[in-house]
Amino acid sequence: MRRLAYRDRAADPAGWARELGISREAVELHLASDVIDLHVDSFIWNRIFRYDLRRRHGRGLFGARFYSQVDLPRIREAAVTGATWVITTNPWRSRERRPDVFLENLRRLQGILESVPGDVAVVRNAAEYRAARSQGRHGAFLGIQGGNALDRDADALDLIPDDLVLRVTVVHLSSSSLGTTSAPGAARRGAGLTRAGREFVERLDAKRIFVDLAHINREGFFDAVEVHDASLPLLVTHTGVSGVTPHWRNLDDEQLRAVADTGGTIGVMYQSSFLGEPAWGGRAEAVLRHLAHIVETVGEDHASLGSDWDGAIVPPRDLATPLDLPRLVEGMLRRGWSAERIRKILGGNFLRVVGDLRG
Repeated sequence: MRRLAYRDRAADPAGWARELGISREAVELHLASDVIDLHVDSFIWNRIFRYDLRRRHGRGLFGARFYSQVDLPRIREAAVTGATWVITTNPWRSRERRPDVFLENLRRLQGILESVPGDVAVVRNAAEYRAARSQGRHGAFLGIQGGNALDRDADALDLIPDDLVLRVTVVHLSSSSLGTTSAPGAARRGAGLTRAGREFVERLDAKRIFVDLAHINREGFFDAVEVHDASLPLLVTHTGVSGVTPHWRNLDDEQLRAVADTGGTIGVMYQSSFLGEPAWGGRAEAVLRHLAHIVETVGEDHASLGSDWDGAIVPPRDLATPLDLPRLVEGMLRRGWSAERIRKILGGNFLRVVGDLRG
């Protein structure tokens, strides 16, 4: 059985702390927690130039900017116990072809993850994640970025086998037959979800697939809230917040409250410019400012981490790869946050909402 090659950081927490220039307390809290990233986009580079997720990479041509931020050995070494691994939709592919290509990519990503069963388990719910963690494995959830992967017809969602996909980002960086993106210059500016988009949200609810409202414009966001089954939690997997940094990609306080009202959670992403930092890479403290605003606005039960690593982002210079994550824990401790709050943000909140949706 193939195993990943990586260093066991749990064997020397003091050494990891010295390497990062932080306290041993932060490293030990990180190692004792469920650490779950709501949005990892590394599979896109496997599709584009066969980036091998099972091999340890360096920081690439641009120093871990845009790509080469994540691979499975670094995920394991950094004790990231779970993540949602994302298949991003190509909007320029024909509507007829997109579902078939999506299924090909789903099988491919699943195959990569399952090819190292001693290290990774593909999981569908919180119970399966907990079983994987108890076996010392990384729990890999699967997601779709861009619901237009499955907008060919009303039955396309039924192509997903056995609840394999946990969540779908309704739109991405381009508008589609489902609705309007938040990205600048989007067509149909001022419009939100289409009729097909509203039906799509209702179908996701019926299939117990998370409705992910990252990337959608404000009108579409509240259209989705209106038709969504309010007894089920909503997700925004990777975003910033406008209360800290006004930006087309970020959520305002009313949107934060709409997600919290369903019991959902909001993942803060690591794109420096969205966080209000220099475009070529700021500092991890910016992530903490956005997390703190969520906590202050809607409470500590609704904040999570959704890096968007490898999604062509420029992360903070001191948060370039998973091996830097204990620096976030150090920053939380310095803010006086309790261990309970920190564990919630690192993964506990996401596990709760997954359990509420699927058990």
